[in-house]
This record gives sequence, structure tokens and C-alpha cells, in this order.
Amino acid sequence: MSMYGRDPWGGPLEIHATDSATDDDRSRNLQELDRAALDETQQSWLLGAGEQKNKKKKKYVDLGCIIVSRKIFLWTVGTLVACALLAGLITLIVKTVPRHHHKQGPPDNYTLALHKALLFFNAQKSGKLPRHNNVSWRGNSCLQDGKTGATSSVIKDLVGGYYDAGDAIKFNFPASFAMTMLSWSVIEYSAKYEAAGELAHVKDIIKWGTDYLLKTFNNSADTINTLAAQVGSGDTSGGSTTHNDHYCWMRPEDIDYQRTVSECHGCSDLAAEMAAALAAASIVFKDNRAYSQKLVHGATTLFKFSRNQRGRYSATGSDAAKFYNSTSYWDEFVWGGAWMYYATGNSSYLKLATTPGIAKHAGAFWGGPDYGVLSWDNKLAGAQVLLSRLRLFLSPGYPYEEILSTFHNQTGIIMCSYLPIFTSFNRTKGGLIQLNHGRPQPLQYVVNAAFLAALYSDYLDAADTPGWYCGPNFYSTNVLRDFAKTQMDYILGKNPRKMSYVVGFGNHYPKHVHHRGASIPKNKIKYNCVGGWKWRDTPKPNPNTIVGAMVAGPDKHDGFHDVRTNYNYTEPTIAGNAGLVAALVALSGDKSTGIDKNTIFSAVPPMFPTAPPPPAPWKP
Repeated sequence: MSMYGRDPWGGPLEIHATDSATDDDRSRNLQELDRAALDETQQSWLLGAGEQKNKKKKKYVDLGCIIVSRKIFLWTVGTLVACALLAGLITLIVKTVPRHHHKQGPPDNYTLALHKALLFFNAQKSGKLPRHNNVSWRGNSCLQDGKTGATSSVIKDLVGGYYDAGDAIKFNFPASFAMTMLSWSVIEYSAKYEAAGELAHVKDIIKWGTDYLLKTFNNSADTINTLAAQVGSGDTSGGSTTHNDHYCWMRPEDIDYQRTVSECHGCSDLAAEMAAALAAASIVFKDNRAYSQKLVHGATTLFKFSRNQRGRYSATGSDAAKFYNSTSYWDEFVWGGAWMYYATGNSSYLKLATTPGIAKHAGAFWGGPDYGVLSWDNKLAGAQVLLSRLRLFLSPGYPYEEILSTFHNQTGIIMCSYLPIFTSFNRTKGGLIQLNHGRPQPLQYVVNAAFLAALYSDYLDAADTPGWYCGPNFYSTNVLRDFAKTQMDYILGKNPRKMSYVVGFGNHYPKHVHHRGASIPKNKIKYNCVGGWKWRDTPKPNPNTIVGAMVAGPDKHDGFHDVRTNYNYTEPTIAGNAGLVAALVALSGDKSTGIDKNTIFSAVPPMFPTAPPPPAPWKP
């Protein structure tokens, strides 16, 4: 039966069975509502009016990953904004408030002299000069070298290289030594060259020399039987009037006579020195892989030639014997072998350089008046220092230890001989060491000794060794550095004459340098062979300043004659200036910079010393 009723407001009232409820159900629902209301009333009473009010007002901020109260959020944001404003204010103050900048101190004398000493090589360049040569009175010269006067079918182009001294001869023997010394100084002190702003310059100087040396033999071959030893000649004996590089006094740019080429077929000393130059330079240019490998290949070919075809390059009667006579080739074997080992890592070269028989022939086990004197002729002292480096830092052990230990001990003895307390060498009253025993042209030997002393001092410092023994007495490494400084200071002007022997350094230096190019003005007039004699003989100063040239030096009484015709006082050489550059860079800048310990060993493989042979069986 459907149930209908009337809505009290006039509409019909329909009651469905599903919506109907019993009185018990309604009563139960009302009780639950009343209970919830009661619980809320009780909570309100327990919390108190104040806390309930705060609870109602407390709000939250949803940051996605966490929910924090608005109060904490606002406080955090405010703190960050305040910190940012404070940091900005501090930065603004720092940037706007004027500050006193501490200027870097002026360069030391050694650095100043280094800039000038390198310029001398620019003045000695032969061939077609680069635009950036920076010597205004020099130009292209001797562009026919090798194209005439050579007898070899292989050597046809000998343009380039360096003139040896005040003449226009290109002697490969001292020139190779000069390039070896420059490369050695770059390998050890590249950071100091970089600090002085001269690294690119000195590398350019070396490359000019090595590019030329590569022309003097068939550098693409593995085996050769000849090489060019010299371009030009200077023999004027017997009153000869033949036009050559000593008889004529001409600017190199004006030379019009034929220049001879001297070749050699048995020249162990020259070939080994040239190998040393190319090997050392290959380490300098190791970042230029192709050129470095070319240098290594050339050095390998030359050293093989030096071993296979024995002989001195300055044979009796040769032009070289009169000017750069080599006393032996054994020291070049030790020197060249050491550089070949560093350049290649091939242990056969180290084995050769440490062969007792070769060292004995080179004079390693006996003294003599010139023992410890490094020069274009005698490389033994340099080789001993170079191989002492190997023992100090790599300690290869057997089978090299015995001879390396000998070289190391001999190096210590050489360093002792440089000290004033010992009497191996005399000194002038002004303090200049007489490494050539009073003979002329002393400064080239002095600068080489100063370089070795400063370098060995840096070796010991890098090896955490405070000094070395001279007999029972122990000497600090600072003593060696002081020796090098006193000698270089003498050369730069701290001497009885108050004269700098480096042209262009200081206010008082030689003005009549024995140098053809510097003594003849660049005035568009070509002076012939004998026409230039008037410039040789004039008492007037040179019209061109050959900046950086270190002259031959004073006599054993500290005397010096600034006379152009006396080459024993006033002639500079590239071999001498190479030692000067090396010594200057070793002493320049901050002592704490020190040497580059690792670059020289870049081609050397890890060393695993061979065990010594077992002792012979005991016999009763």
C-alpha cells in the first residue's frame, strides 16, 4: 500500500520505504551528534579561551615537499633577504673605496741583463732575417751559403745559422755547444724564462740554430758519412791577402766574395756535440711532436756517425784547428751520450756515457790544470753535473751506480774548487776567478762555472740536501749560489773598473767592440773588403750598439783595453753569450722557483734496477 500524505506547506509528501527509520535509529543518531558536540565543548573548556583562539588563527605554508608554519617561513625568507642586502652593501663598499695597490718590485739585475744578453743572438743571425728580429742595423746576408763552395752532393743549402763572433764565419762546433747550453737552461728554468717574458724568444733563438744544424747533413738518412763543419774561412797566416772573413772588414750584408764550406768525414767530437744540441732541443720542443721527433732522428744519425767514423774534426792544418781546436772527442761521447739518453730513454746511451773506459779517456779520474772548466772544447764538467742529476733524482742503481757515484763525487770536488777558500784557481784582486789561468778571454769560462754552481745548488735544494762536503768541512748550498753571484756581479759592473762587460747594461760598458757589423754604419754605402778597414781602425765608438754582447773580458790584473783591434779584450762570441744567458736565468727572479725536476726525464721509462750478479762461490 502506498503511503501518501499532505505536506503541511501545501505540497504532497511522499515517504519511501528506504528513507524511513525507526525511532530507535533516530534516537541513536541524535545521541552520536550530541556526543561529538560534547567532546568539542569539553576540549574548548580544557584548552582555555586564549589557546583556542591561537589555534584557530595559526596557519601553515605548503612548500610541496614540506609544510611549515607561516611564521617560520617569513622569518627564514627575511633573514636571507637581509643577508643578501648586507653582502651587496659590503661588495659595494669594497669596490668603491679607493685602495693602495702594491706594485711589483723592479726586476733584478740578472733579469735586466738577461733581456739584453738574448738580443745578442738576434744580431748574430745569418740568412734571411725574420721581421721581428729587433736589430735595426742588421739585414739579410750570405744567402748563397752552401750553394757554391760545397763539394757534397747532399749539402746544397747552408743559409741561416749564427755568425760565431765579430766575423762572419759559421763554426758548427762552438755553435752546437751554444745551442746545447741554451736548451739546458730552458729545460731547467722554463718557469723563470716565462716570468721574465723571454721563453718564446729563447726558444726562437734555439730553433734558428737547430734548423741550421739540420741542414749541415742528410738529416733524413739513418746513416751518413759526411757533414758540413764550417762555412767561411779566416786563415790569414803568411800575410795572405785572400779575401775571407778575417782579412776583410765588411758588414755581412755586403759580403761579395765566395765563402768556402769545410766538410768532415771523421769528426767524432763535432758530430757528438751536434747530436747533444739536437737531443737537448728535442726536449725543449717536446710539445711540438713532429719537430721534436725530427730532432731526435737527426741526433741519432749524428751520434751513430760520431761512433762509427772516429776522429777529431780539427785535424792538423785545418782552418778550425787555428780557432776552435778540439783536444779530444771522449768528453763529447759522455756529454752526447747523456743527452741522447734523456732525449730517447734508450738505456744503451746511458750505458755508453757511464762506461768507465770512456770516462777515463775523458779525464774523469784525474785532475789537471783545466779540470772542472766547462767550455766549447771540454764538456766533461757539464756531463758530470748532468749525470749527477740522474743519480740525485732517479737513482738507477746497478749497473750504473758505481760510475754515477764517481761522477757525483767529482762534481762535489769541482764545486769545492770554485770556492775562494781553495787554491785550485787564482783570483784577480777584484775577485774574478781565473779558470783559464790568466790566459786571454776569461769571461766565457766564468759564466759557465757560475751556471754550473747555481744549477748544482738548485739540484741539491730540490733533492732536500742542505749542502755537500769538501773534505771534512760541510758547505751550504747558499755558498755555491754566492760564488755564482759574485762572479756575475763582477761581469755586470762590480769590479775595480766599475765597467759592465755586457754591452748596453749599465752606464759604462765597452764602446769599441770587435765586431764588423756593429762598427760599420748602415748608411747605404757598401764598403768593400779593405774599404772597411777605416772603421776597424778608427778610435771612434761603434756607430751601432750590439746590445747584450759579453766581450772577452779583462786580464789577470783586472785591466781592460776598450780597443776594437784587440779581440782578446773586446770580441764577443755566441758560445760565451750562451753561458751568460744560462747563468743569468739561473740567478734571476725568485730563488724559490727552483728547477723543473721532471721535464728532462719525460722520455725516460720507469727504472727497475737490475740485481747485481751473485758473488763468486767461496773456495777454501
